[in-house]
Amino acid sequence: MSDTAAILLPLNGASTDAAALALGLHLARRFKAHLQVLHVGADSREVAPLAGEGLSGAMVEEMMSAAEREARRRLVDIRTLFEAALDQDAIANASDPVALRDSGPTPGSTRLAGVDFRVRVGREHELVAHAARLSDLIVVPHPDVEEAISSSEALHAVLFDSGRPVIIAPKQAPQTIGRRICVAWNGTAESASAVLSALEWLRHADAVQVLHSEAYQRRGPAATELVSYLAGHGIAATPARFAPVGGEVGAGLLAAADAFGADLVAMGAYSHSRLRQLILGGVTRHVIGRATLPVLMAR
Repeated sequence: MSDTAAILLPLNGASTDAAALALGLHLARRFKAHLQVLHVGADSREVAPLAGEGLSGAMVEEMMSAAEREARRRLVDIRTLFEAALDQDAIANASDPVALRDSGPTPGSTRLAGVDFRVRVGREHELVAHAARLSDLIVVPHPDVEEAISSSEALHAVLFDSGRPVIIAPKQAPQTIGRRICVAWNGTAESASAVLSALEWLRHADAVQVLHSEAYQRRGPAATELVSYLAGHGIAATPARFAPVGGEVGAGLLAAADAFGADLVAMGAYSHSRLRQLILGGVTRHVIGRATLPVLMAR
């Protein structure tokens, strides 16, 4: 994370955009990084193929006009939110240069390398994934509702098609981030990738806990081996076993993180296929939908 120079934040009009934007600005200030806020508007011309589905030309034209009006309204709302957040951030940091009470890879950072607002038109999952591949970190707004996880194109794009670490912002901007970190460990390549992405966070944390459970573990190194690995990097971590809550491994993981007082969870995303997890649930889906703290995910 010490090399974090470019942060991407895709916004598409969710009610949770404001919290994600506040977190994105904070992280950009912490790392003295450039924050790119990206909005991908739908291409109304994609409605045209519906003409072959029994709709008249006039009906298709009206649908395209309605789509354009909605796209303009959404863009105005997001741009207004962006400009208000910049003003708020400037005011907050004029009197308090470390707005979230930092303890992070570059504590005490007070400058932004830059912020820009970019608008693209096209397929959101493609354009977001392309932008993410040339970013060091992606911040994604929390889904409006848990059911939106299945349809969030930006979330799926960055998790599956970017190759970059992702922080899923909570629904409300956190008071701190990175002081007390929980690593959700199950021995998979995805969880190992999350540890690598979080190493700099872990080095600067006040306390680190490795969460593990027999119900969560897959074939691979045990939690005690991870603790030894982290010690080799100068990180003092303690293992903590958790149990599912109500039969849900994800609920048990979040309960353990809450008991530790964590302000960041690092974990691998989707050890099983995405389709299977979206249909059946899964730990990733539960954590994305229910977490009230930032979650750093990697694959």
